[in-house]
Order: sequence, then C-alpha cells, then structure tokens
Amino acid sequence: MSGLRERKKQATREALMAAALRLALERGLDNVRVEDIAAEAGVSPRTYNNYFSSKYEAIAARHADRVRASAEALRARPEGEPLWDALIEVMIQPWAQHAGDGGERPPSPERLAATRMLGGEPALRAETLRAAFASDGELVAAIAERTGTHPDRDLYPSLVAATVTAALQAGVAQWLRADPPVPLVPLLRTCLRELAAGLPGPSA
Repeated sequence: MSGLRERKKQATREALMAAALRLALERGLDNVRVEDIAAEAGVSPRTYNNYFSSKYEAIAARHADRVRASAEALRARPEGEPLWDALIEVMIQPWAQHAGDGGERPPSPERLAATRMLGGEPALRAETLRAAFASDGELVAAIAERTGTHPDRDLYPSLVAATVTAALQAGVAQWLRADPPVPLVPLLRTCLRELAAGLPGPSA
C-alpha cells in the first residue's frame, strides 16, 4: 500500500511540474498563478501547496529531479563501465525523457522564444540555483561510490560533478542562443564528450 501511495504522490508531483512549465511557456510566467497550475493538474490549490511553495519552485524542481535521477542511474550502471561513459549516458537520459521527442529534433521557433523568456526570469533563476545546490550532493555521492573516493575528504567527486553540471549548463545556454534552432540532446552529448576528452582545442 505504501508503494502505491508513493507512486500516486510522485505522479501528482510530476503533473504539477509539467503543468507549471506548460502554462509558463504558453502564457509567460507573470501570467500564471498557483491556482491555474493546480487546476491544470486537476488538484486543489491546497494540494499544490503540499508539494511546492511557489510556481518558481514547481518549475525549478525538475532540475533537482534530473540530478537525482542521474545519480540513481549512475549507481545502476555496469560495474566495469568507464566512469565517463557512464556519466555521459546517465546525465543525458533525464533531458531526453523530459524533452518529449527525445530532444533529437530542433524546437519550434515559438517554443524556443518562450523558453528564452522563461530562462530570463530572475526569480526562477534564483530558485533553480537553490535547487541545484540542494541536489548536487547526491551526484557527488554517487560519483564517490563509483570511484572509491570520499565525497567530503576527496576533491575528485566534487570536481567531476561540478564540471559535468557546468558542461550541461553551457550546452543549454548554447541551445538557447542557436539560430537556427538545433536539437538539445545531441548538443548536450557533445558537451560531455568534449569534457571527457579533456577539452581539446577547438576543431575547424
């Protein structure tokens, strides 16, 4: 019974996050209220407040979920797989899932413009940064387990987690700037592969 209850709670959380993002992209974040998100997800505002304290948190929470999913997936990768091969796969997977089409096709100009506008919201950027700090420790811990290092005493797991996160952020920023639009997932994969190769000099 507890397993079913947890799955229902997670489904509600996912529905609220999806509704918040969808409405923000359609209307602009300033034109979205918590009541609108709750109605879109088919729950009451009171239920919404049991999951998130604001519309910003509902949108930014997806970042934390991606990091946690990647950390869990890293622990499940084959033991003998090289670290960077495993990291590339587990860090890309949540982005591909959330992209809907697998992130293999360019976004429409309208969707890209709405995403750019949403990414410029100061309150949302602050909430996303807070979510990142809250979840990055889980990725550090998973890397430490994978490499036989200590998440607090050793620099390596923190350094890897920080650089991987920065590479993904750079990829998303490049995706937002791209004109004409480009697919997201191949760009993120390129970022991580370049990082894994030691960031060789730019090629022609």
